[in-house]
Formats: sequence, structure tokens, C-alpha cells
Amino acid sequence: MPELPEVETTKASLAPLLGQQVVDVKVFQPKLRWMMPDNLNELVNYTLESVERRAKYLILSFLPVTAQNNAPMSASKVEPRQLLIHLGMSGSLQQHSYGTDKRKHDHLVVIFNDNADKKSQLHYYDPRRFGSVLWHEDYGNKLLDHLGPEPLSKDFTANYLYSLIQRIDLSSQDSNGALSDSTKTNKRLKPISRAIKSVIMEQEVVVGVGNIYATESLYLSGIHPATPANQLSYDQIVILVNHIKEILKKAIKLGGSTLRDFTVASGQTGYFQQTLNVYGRQGESCLHCSTTLENIKLTGRASVYCPNCQPLK
Repeated sequence: MPELPEVETTKASLAPLLGQQVVDVKVFQPKLRWMMPDNLNELVNYTLESVERRAKYLILSFLPVTAQNNAPMSASKVEPRQLLIHLGMSGSLQQHSYGTDKRKHDHLVVIFNDNADKKSQLHYYDPRRFGSVLWHEDYGNKLLDHLGPEPLSKDFTANYLYSLIQRIDLSSQDSNGALSDSTKTNKRLKPISRAIKSVIMEQEVVVGVGNIYATESLYLSGIHPATPANQLSYDQIVILVNHIKEILKKAIKLGGSTLRDFTVASGQTGYFQQTLNVYGRQGESCLHCSTTLENIKLTGRASVYCPNCQPLK
């Protein structure tokens, strides 16, 4: 499944299409997780203005082109049209030269024309069809408003995660953002005792920490994935948050983890999977202590760990 680093890498790979005009939209299979809108052809004569990411969603913003000078109209005069795209379990956005034949699982093809009158094609490819292509105006609030902070943002801190788990009042932080001795616990809510791996994978807690990166972060932090979240000390949470950030930054730098047939718009694949310490390595030796790696299921997901480096206390 494409996770946050893969989606961030996809976002970056779409940069060559910025400023290019949509000249045709072809929908071949609208039945994805949700039906594609039947009016996507309204993007014709719009220019791709920006590509943003929120969690694992891509937000493509388009502005209409004026007939007089073939230039985008200012945002003050017209609202952009925005596509909200999720890659699901097996989806990818792939850029091809103009005239490339449609493949079996290409469900959407958008044809762009650059300033040199050279055309290219952006294909939405999704064998399992669990992804989605929607208008942001129709689904943005429903799909995005409940999400937690971005893991690489300043909002995702050890103070935030520890306070959320322990139900500590954030107003008890001192002027430097550190937890003070007078922290107040919300007695109406019990501390979160679910497995820490399940907690950091919840999109309402923090977005984009999928199975691969949660598994790797916990290993580097020396934390057993089944540890009840409220049993972790503040210092352990500091270490975990730092490793989550480091792992995601490293994965983005390496282009994500290429599992099965995931590629980005440029056709390149990621290389982070070549640096995995534990994910997918059950039965093999720990790279640190040579102990045999074991696997447990947490909320239906494989969780590989080292029983020596990540003891369950």
C-alpha cells in the first residue's frame, strides 16, 4: 500500500506538469472505492496550478485558462477546481509520453499540453481499485477534517503524543512547551491502553504512519509493538516521535518503499525497502543482535519485532 513517503514522492514527481494545460480527460473505469465524478472533463482548458498532500491524499488544484492569452486567470477572479486523489492499496499516478496505449488497469488518463505545445499523459493506475478520484469540494470536509497532525509538522511532538495518550491537559505546558509538574489529567477519560503500534497508526492521532514505518520506528526505539501506550514513559515517547520523523524523512529521500508494482509519475521506484530492519523479515536474524525476528498480529496487521531488542515488559 502506498504510504505517506510514497504519496509525498508522487507529489514531487508531478512537478513537471505544473503550469501545463489539460486538453483531454478520458475515464475508462469510474468504479473505484467511490465512483469518479461524471464531469471530470470540466478540467479541459484548466491549468495545473499546484499539488499538495494531506495525509495520504493528493490535492491537485487547477485554474481556468483565458481564451485571449492562454494564461491562467488570477485566483482572485475564480475559484480553482481541485481533485482529491487517494492511491488506495495499489494505485499510482504515472506520467507517459503522448500516445502511450492504455494498460488494463489504467482507469483515468489526463492529457496535458505544455507551453511548447508538447503533450504528455498522466495515468491513474490501480489494479485493486481501492483508490479514489473525487472533487475536493464534494468530499474534502468528510475525508480530511477529522485527521490528526502531519508527522513531519511542528504539531506532532512528544508533548502532543504523550498528552493525548495520558489524557493530560495541554494547557499545563510551560512557556517553552515542556510538560510542567502541575500537569492536569482529564479524569473523565482513561489513558489510552491500546497497543502503541495501533495508536500511532490511527489517522486521528497522526496521519501517514503506516505499517512499514510504524514497525521500523518501534524497532529503532526499542519498543515492543504490543506495549500498552499508557505504559510508555515520556522519555520513550520522545525517542519514538524522533524515530518516526527520521524514518519518514529517510523514506521520502529514498523515494519510498517499492512494494509490488508501485511507481511514481516519472516511472521511478523507491529504494527504502532495501534499508528495512524488521518489516517483512520475520524468521530472519536481527541485524543488531542476531536474535530471530518474530511476528504477531495487531489489529489484523503483521508486526515484526526483535524479542531481544524490543522486550515486552
